Amino acid sequence: MLTWPNFYSQLLNGLALGSLLALISAGLTIIYGTLGVLNLAHGALFMLGGYAGYVAYEETDSFLIAVVAGAFFVMVVGFALERGIIRYFYNRPAEDQILVTFGIGIVIVELVRAAFGNLSKTVPPPAWAAGVTPLGFMIYPTYRIAVLGIAAATLAALYIVLYRTRIGMVVRAGIEDALMVNMLGINVYRVFLLVFGIGAMAAGYAGIINAPVVSLTPDMGENILVQTFVVVVIGGVGSFSGAVVGGLLAGEILSLTSMVDPAYSEVMLFVIMTTVLVLRPQGLLGVQGRE
Repeated sequence: MLTWPNFYSQLLNGLALGSLLALISAGLTIIYGTLGVLNLAHGALFMLGGYAGYVAYEETDSFLIAVVAGAFFVMVVGFALERGIIRYFYNRPAEDQILVTFGIGIVIVELVRAAFGNLSKTVPPPAWAAGVTPLGFMIYPTYRIAVLGIAAATLAALYIVLYRTRIGMVVRAGIEDALMVNMLGINVYRVFLLVFGIGAMAAGYAGIINAPVVSLTPDMGENILVQTFVVVVIGGVGSFSGAVVGGLLAGEILSLTSMVDPAYSEVMLFVIMTTVLVLRPQGLLGVQGRE
């Protein structure tokens, strides 16, 4: 039975999910916009961040350390992947990039499965965000409210880095014309390394932030990868603001549709994506084409 408290609860759930999708999608769209690499390992990096944070939490019993460790570990993995594999595929056809990143994702998933097994793992929320919070018209899990705030603050920080710092200026210039940036004397490949690391870190950070909401499993990145690509398409490839708008829109679609019939939640997401592609092929906030 549909009730107003249920509707409000799903609305907040959609905001929390949408903010996480926006955070993951921001990393993915920055990587593709700057490097031109379709990173199908992004979902595996999201999962890896959750497991890295889980290990850190088990060792320290500190959620803050778990978040920092999860994000930092995945950033280091991102650096290693970029230097060891990805940089050799910048000028290769898109199908080669898809195959190699898909393979990297499989390897990461299977390594985690070998280390931790198939049984799910849980990370409890921090003590200050445990329990529920009365909102007047309903009660709502405190940690989900915290997720919304954490994701919003992180997206704001990413925005400042991209639009208010020199490195952000170089990254955005690289999105427009990497060759010109290189001709101006800037080591564009060093920028590419940083971009891939930041994108990977965003996925890993979201993975550990989301760990108290859902149980950790080796395959958890598969579904989030599909949703993230849909968000990027809706918002516009290479657009940070598009990732935010697309993430929030996708979160609300998934959450509100689940309230009516969970079986159609992802169907509606693809319906919206198809509609956007028909009416505006570059996405809501994207630009036409990428050279």
